[in-house]
Amino acid sequence: MTLRVPKAELAPELRESMTKLLGAVPEPVEVMWNNPELAEANQEFSAKVATWDAADASLKTFAHMAVAAQVGCSWCLDVNYFHALNQNLDLAKASQVPRWRQSEVFTPLERDVLEYAEAMTSTPPTVTDELSASLLDRLGPAALVELTVFIGFANMAARCNTAHGITSQGYSDACEIPLAARPEPSGVAPTA
Repeated sequence: MTLRVPKAELAPELRESMTKLLGAVPEPVEVMWNNPELAEANQEFSAKVATWDAADASLKTFAHMAVAAQVGCSWCLDVNYFHALNQNLDLAKASQVPRWRQSEVFTPLERDVLEYAEAMTSTPPTVTDELSASLLDRLGPAALVELTVFIGFANMAARCNTAHGITSQGYSDACEIPLAARPEPSGVAPTA
């Protein structure tokens, strides 16, 4: 896939700070910078999202990766696997998110969060009262609301990146365990 929107030129200080932080300027930032006001607002919101702490960081990272796998955003999978490494999350689990239904490494709570992320990502959403109630009981209202908004934000990012033709930049190349490939759909409805 090739970029469908050209990269915009960033201010040298912004380019330098992002390169220092991540090793390369993220392509989504370069593409969004075609509209600097929107790009700045997105950066501010992304920074704010990163400070939320009512829900466990690993649950949110795994949820974002589940969204990315379902939408087909290789950039989001790539960068979130890199974040998992830098947040000292369980890389064996992170590597299995694209095939979480077939993997045995996830706890029941993690499996429900991954199911919730996929259910929110489906069009139309397929979140059930039972799944929501189960997560509410185990996470509490503040964490469930945060997780839900985080998954919504992940959907926005993944869908925008995919629509713009943005693909993996190789951030996850520094990780020890490669990401598992998402299994091909079998035509059979998945079971939880």
